[in-house]
Amino acid sequence: MATAISIVLIITALFMIVTVLLQSSDEGGIGALSGHSDSYFSKAKAKTFEAKLALGTKIAAALFVVLSILLLIVK
Repeated sequence: MATAISIVLIITALFMIVTVLLQSSDEGGIGALSGHSDSYFSKAKAKTFEAKLALGTKIAAALFVVLSILLLIVK
């Protein structure tokens, strides 16, 4: 049982790493200094793929915590 939980825990950790790395960074402070601003289309993009990545990260993090506690109990 502990082996199965460990494997799922590693897969969850890898998924969480990938979703965090795929998210775009917030560079609003530096862009404001140089005069760059976000257009309407770049803000609308954040509602689709970026929102799904953020949700996936939150779910993976919660699953990671639950599996870690479960693994502690099982061992």
